[in-house]
Order: sequence, then C-alpha cells, then structure tokens
Amino acid sequence: MAGSFTAMFLALPAPFPAGATHRGDNVAENENDEVPKLPPDARLESLDKRLDKLQQAEAKRTARRQPDPNYQSGQLVLSQLVGAPLGGGIVGWLLDHWLGTKPWLMVVMIFLGFAVGIWNVIRISNEASGKARDERD
Repeated sequence: MAGSFTAMFLALPAPFPAGATHRGDNVAENENDEVPKLPPDARLESLDKRLDKLQQAEAKRTARRQPDPNYQSGQLVLSQLVGAPLGGGIVGWLLDHWLGTKPWLMVVMIFLGFAVGIWNVIRISNEASGKARDERD
C-alpha cells in the first residue's frame, strides 16, 4: 500500500512548467516581460456586450429612485396644515374633559393649532426659498 501511495505522487506533473522559476514566471511571457497579444474572439466580445447590457438593465431595475424635493415639501406642508389643528383639537378635548370646560378649550386649541400650522408652513417656505437662493449663487 505504501508503494502505491508513493507512486501516485511521483506520477503527478511538476507544480511549475518547464523553464519557470519559483518567482511565478509565466511561460507565455517573453524575455521583455510582455504578454503576447491574442487575436480578439468575436464570441468573447459578444459575451462582453451582452453582459454589459444585462448589468446596465439590472442597475436600472434595482436603482433607488430619488424622491422629488418639491413633493416632500408639499407632504410636509399638508401634514402641518392637517396635523397641527387635529393635535390641538385632541389636546383641547382632553383638557375640556379634565377641567369640565366643554367645548371652549377645544375650540381655542383648534384655532391655536391652525396658527401653529400656518407658522410652520411659513417657516418651511422660507427655508426652501433660502436653499433655492443658495443654489442660484
């Protein structure tokens, strides 16, 4: 058994091709260390083109769309105009039930919510116009 094991390793090809050294010299390289140019293969070029086309299609398919800043500003304005009065009304209703002043605190808080919502919309529009001015300069 030991004899066949040794014979098996003796029959293996050498790890380096003939003429190559331990530095990893390539047999295909000439004396000037230049790799010889191979003729272009039409099949490889076709494969490269198809691969590029598929990679571009995949990148387009998986790309995250950038949200429109105007749409985001509109969403923010709408949420302020709806959320502030609604929040004020809920707080006013809770205070009315706790203090027994139905419906006066709810009405006051709704109007206060409208005022806060309008004030936030003005603040948002001033920030947006300031950004637009900075981009133009």
